[in-house]
Amino acid sequence: MTDYLVVGSGLFGSTFAYEAAKRGNHVEVIEKRDHVGGNIYTKEVEGIQVHEYGAHIFHTKMKDIWDYVHQFADFNNYVNSPIANYHGEIYNMPFNMNTFNKLWGVRTPAEAKAKIEEQKRDANIPDKPTNLEEQAISLVGPDLYEKLVKGYTEKQWGRKATDLPAFIIRRIPVRFIYDNNYFSDPYQGIPIGGYTQIIEKMLASDLIDVKTNTDFFDKKDEYLKSGKRIIFTGMIDQFFDYQLGALEYRSLKFDTEVKDVDNYQGNAVVNYTDAETPYTRVIEHKHFEFGKGNKHKTVITHEYPKTWHRGDEPYYPIDDKKNRSLYKKYAELAAKDVPNVFFGGRLGQYRYYNMDQAIMSALRLVKNEFGE
Repeated sequence: MTDYLVVGSGLFGSTFAYEAAKRGNHVEVIEKRDHVGGNIYTKEVEGIQVHEYGAHIFHTKMKDIWDYVHQFADFNNYVNSPIANYHGEIYNMPFNMNTFNKLWGVRTPAEAKAKIEEQKRDANIPDKPTNLEEQAISLVGPDLYEKLVKGYTEKQWGRKATDLPAFIIRRIPVRFIYDNNYFSDPYQGIPIGGYTQIIEKMLASDLIDVKTNTDFFDKKDEYLKSGKRIIFTGMIDQFFDYQLGALEYRSLKFDTEVKDVDNYQGNAVVNYTDAETPYTRVIEHKHFEFGKGNKHKTVITHEYPKTWHRGDEPYYPIDDKKNRSLYKKYAELAAKDVPNVFFGGRLGQYRYYNMDQAIMSALRLVKNEFGE
C-alpha cells in the first residue's frame, strides 16, 4: 500500500482520496481554507444552502458519473434556467424562442432564423471570425450580442470582446424552441442538503486524515521529501515558484447578505449583461432548492469579476494561446523534475473543468495509478 498526500479538498482531490482509501491506502488531505470542499462548499444560512463560491449546478451527459455522485447525496430535479437583465429588460437564457420573441416579436422558428440571418448579413462578419465579437455576431447577430453577450463577457474576462479568442463562445446555446433549460445534458440537479456533504462523505474513511488551515507551501520541501505520492490541485505555476512566468486567471468577489423577504428576485440566477452594472450576476440561493428554508428570509449573493493578482483566489484559467503555451512548459517541467507529483483539477491542469469533468479526470488518475 502507498501513502498519498492530497493537496486540496475539492472534487478532484477528494474523489482521488476516496478511491485510494477504498483500496487500502493511507491518504493525508491538506486544505488551506478552514473547510473542505473547495469551490463547491455550501453552508446553511436561515435553513438555506448557500453556495459560498458562486452557483454550482451539477450537470452531465455521463450516466456513470451521475450514478457515481449519487453515492454521496440525493439530488433534486433543479433545471438551470437563468435570466438576463439588460438595463431592466428581462430576457430568457439560453437564447431560445422566448428570447427572440421578447427582442423582436417573432413567434416561429422560421421568423427567428430569418431575423438572425438578416442581421448577420448586414453585419458583414468574415467567414472565419478572428475574435469573440465576430464569432458571437456570426452566431446570433448584433442585437443579441450587444444586449446579452458583450457587456457580460467583457466584465467577466476583463478584456474587450475584440481581444478575446473566438473559441470561447463557439458553443453558445441557441435554440429555436421555447425552452429555457440552459444545459442540454440529460442529468442535472442540486444535491439535497448542499455539496459539502458529498466531500465530507468522500473523506470519512479511517484511512484518510484531513487537515484544514494547512498551506502546502509552508512545508513544501518537507512534503516533497516525505516519500509520499503527491496529488497537487493548486496552481501549477505557484508550485514551481512562477519560475517560467505566471499563468493568468480571473478572480471573483462575492457579496452575500440576508434579506428580510421570502423571495427577492424570483429566480436562482439573474445575469446582468450591461456594461454599467459592476457585478455579473445575482444568486438567490433558496431557489436552487425550490424555496426551502426560512419563509421570511432569503440569501442573495452579488458576484463581481476581478483581475487576479498573486494572493487572490484564482477561479478561471484564461485559456488563450499564450497561457496554453506556458502551461505546456510547466507540464513538461513537472514530468521531468517531480515525477512523484501529479497535478490535477482546474488549477493543476489549467483547464476549465465542470464538476463532472473534475470527477471523471480524478477517476482516470485512479485507473492509471492502480491499474484498474
